[in-house]
Amino acid sequence: MHVTRDVMVTMRDGVRLAIDIYRPAIAGEPTHAPLPVLLERTPYDKRGTNHGDRTRDDPIPKSKPDLAVQFVRGGYVVAIQDCRGRYASEGVFEKYLGEGADGYDTIAWLAAQPWCDGRVATYGLSYGAHVQSAAACLAPPALAAMFLDSGGFSSAYHSGIRQGGAFELKQATWAYKHALLSPETQRDPARLAALEAQDLKAWFTRMPWMEGHSPLSAAPEYEKYLLDQWRTGLFGPYWTQTGVYARGAYDTYADVPMVHMSSWYDPYAVTATENFLGLSGRKRSPVKLILGPWTHGQRSVTHAGDVDFGPEATLDGALAKDYVALRLAWFDAWLKPDQHAKDPLPPVKLFVMGGGSGRKTPEGRLDHGGHWRDETAWPPQGARVTDFFLSATGGLSTAREVVDEAFLEYVHDPLNPVPTIGGAIASGAPVMEPGAFDQREGPHIFGCLPPYRALRDREDVLAFETPPLETDLEVIGPIRARLFVSSDGVDTDFTVKLIDVHPPSEDYPDGFAMNLTHGILRARYRERFDWETWMTPGEVCFIEIEAFPTANRFLKGHRIRLDISSSNFPHFDVNPNTDEPEGYGFTPRRAKNRVYMDAQRPSRLLLPIVTR
Repeated sequence: MHVTRDVMVTMRDGVRLAIDIYRPAIAGEPTHAPLPVLLERTPYDKRGTNHGDRTRDDPIPKSKPDLAVQFVRGGYVVAIQDCRGRYASEGVFEKYLGEGADGYDTIAWLAAQPWCDGRVATYGLSYGAHVQSAAACLAPPALAAMFLDSGGFSSAYHSGIRQGGAFELKQATWAYKHALLSPETQRDPARLAALEAQDLKAWFTRMPWMEGHSPLSAAPEYEKYLLDQWRTGLFGPYWTQTGVYARGAYDTYADVPMVHMSSWYDPYAVTATENFLGLSGRKRSPVKLILGPWTHGQRSVTHAGDVDFGPEATLDGALAKDYVALRLAWFDAWLKPDQHAKDPLPPVKLFVMGGGSGRKTPEGRLDHGGHWRDETAWPPQGARVTDFFLSATGGLSTAREVVDEAFLEYVHDPLNPVPTIGGAIASGAPVMEPGAFDQREGPHIFGCLPPYRALRDREDVLAFETPPLETDLEVIGPIRARLFVSSDGVDTDFTVKLIDVHPPSEDYPDGFAMNLTHGILRARYRERFDWETWMTPGEVCFIEIEAFPTANRFLKGHRIRLDISSSNFPHFDVNPNTDEPEGYGFTPRRAKNRVYMDAQRPSRLLLPIVTR
């Protein structure tokens, strides 16, 4: 293999981005036959190592150059580029924005090289998927195929940066970590020392952040883009820019074979399913969807958090020998038609969680189990949305309430928010951890205070659950809650969390309340996201909350539970229950919030049930 490092490719604005080129070689000399190029663009160092680039059999992650070797052996040229303002590339890094044009220009440059046959395919995880989609929105002529892993914003406003109008604070943890790794920081000892001196956990107790009053004050360019995202609460021009809004480009999006892959405990499951639905009906080229049970990028392990999904849970062995083999099979199918390579994927490949023993594994995790399934559509054909109605006694049932008036209320205190315990999170360390956990407070969880309780026992959480199920029940698809609510303030948040309640057992005497998915809605955006509609204190409003999609088999004897509250921190910023602008909540107040469940105001959970 022949490697050329730090080739500087000039973008349309004159900024040069560094790219490493890996080519097949004979006796140390690169071969001259033109080949398809596989391109990865990354802000994480083109020679670095990603935590997810491992296999089931080898837990040690491989570096990007190591992976390039395997792709080159498969008959490709590989190009790996540092994004603008990162590592060896010039320019200023502005997260997500500008990646479309840089990707387009890079693809055009690669296609014009004598060792390229004019076709460029792309791959990458997380940000490496976002940049693929950003370029595809501009439809580069030489783009030939894509494999987007856990990213590629369908709409970052609706899921990925914000959700339901609330701000996802993983953006803050990511910004701090990567400000430390930025070229500017590595060149400036004083800036590095100032950033390293920050206590990020302490800063999460001192919100809101301001210019010059944040853990990013020594890295003002990172502080600026983070605060811009945080404060831009209305859906508008900022959120429809290329790079954060593929929805707006579906008609002109590149028509090439593409895979959208995500997982149930990944923040980009909404992105993957929306892009699949939005593009598969518009494009002639195949569009595929993969949904596993993993956390962000952890496709070669069987667990997520404190729950294990069984030996079938990994990509390795279920979809291909390993992740490299799957991508090679995908690219071979569309870039090497003369070799009669076959399409390795059905339209939809998804993992249905559930079916395990419920015992504790030798590693100390709940055995929840699960299995892979091939589908032709998303949601699966035959999925029937069923209403489960809330009752004032804490019940959850398909029988609608007939009482004239019923409600439950609680007080949301912004200074004592409900702590985040797992979920669809990425880049949350050191303040939050992704995955499935028993929904119980503990000293190891950020924001928990003694006495540590099950979340359902908090005064600010309403829990609704079914009786023990008489038969297995399979839920696959988008999850929504339609609620009738009121508050004594002009704004507040409402959160929902879907839980599979394992019954008490020898290993888990109190049972195990396993989080499946969650959602949030900021009430000021209940009517539309591009306009603020303040609540009238005491007036009942109708809201709909969309949670992340999921796929789970609730076993006989388990219970389906829905938790409702008004915070999920630090996953989302806390609503101060005032009409202050986004990101400026300096005067928090307690809010008394109600959820109604009677004949005229039937609050309910909508579950897509699959029966076959």
